[in-house]
Amino acid sequence: MEAYKKPAAYITLVVVVLMSMTSWYWSREPGFMKLEVTESPVVGAATTEMIIKSVQTLLNKPGGYLSNDIAPPGVFLDNMPSWEFGVLQQIRDVAKALRNDYSRSQTQSLANLDLEKAEPKFNVDSEAWMFPSAEGEYADGKEALERYLNKLKDVSQQNAQFYARADNLNEWLSLVEKRLGSLSQRLSAARPQTRINTDLAGDSNAEQSTQANSEITTDTSWFDIDDTFFEARGTAWALIHLLRATEIDFREVLNDKNALVSLRQIVRELEATQQPIRSLMILNGSGMGMFANHSLVMSSYITRANAAIADLRRLLADG
Repeated sequence: MEAYKKPAAYITLVVVVLMSMTSWYWSREPGFMKLEVTESPVVGAATTEMIIKSVQTLLNKPGGYLSNDIAPPGVFLDNMPSWEFGVLQQIRDVAKALRNDYSRSQTQSLANLDLEKAEPKFNVDSEAWMFPSAEGEYADGKEALERYLNKLKDVSQQNAQFYARADNLNEWLSLVEKRLGSLSQRLSAARPQTRINTDLAGDSNAEQSTQANSEITTDTSWFDIDDTFFEARGTAWALIHLLRATEIDFREVLNDKNALVSLRQIVRELEATQQPIRSLMILNGSGMGMFANHSLVMSSYITRANAAIADLRRLLADG
């Protein structure tokens, strides 16, 4: 019996080491993507291409799509699936804006058929692994976007359009603003805090369904702190690319509103969220304590970016 113990121990050790190395490799966040810009870019092509590239990154990065893995080592990882979910949320929002706003000239205009097929595909449960699988549906959505992009670039096609207007951009930014506002609150709640309930502020006649306390205590679970942190990293990563594409597609609108520098400042704030993490774990120290609180640092960048988006939306809304 003793003769079998040492080989078994060696095999177990090798498996553990291989699993650890694979987990480390799969948990590395993708770098920034590049978008080639032609001298006369087709309006809308940059945004559409960036959505497609973001989906490709989700599906083809090391380890592939991990959020729905049911086998080791993927099933044991949580940081990368949280990052994936942050990216996915932004893909869903911009796909919705592309279908409902960017591709339509007015509310009574016909929706693009390829975009009508693409948008629901990205709303499949991110953890679904069979009947259907999440990555299979997302790949189908990507293919529908590619068909739309090809028609967009084809001058003989008239049924695929992208309308770069200030009101359309404002609609998408309103979705981004809500996402970032929610993330900022969840990140700040890494340390328990009591805040004043401002849900009905600004309207003396406002009502809500059920009575709420005048003060609300918020506290993100210790087990969810790193998940929220990496979701914020994924959200910011996706937004950096989408906003860079927005600068290309909406350049005339942004110049007309004198808002180009405002958009670039948003990108600059979000880029700060992608700094390398030098700690072995996400720390949750007190705000002014000895140890870092990575969530509060991330929240400060997200909050500043969100405030800049609010300013940009006001610029776009002005005549």
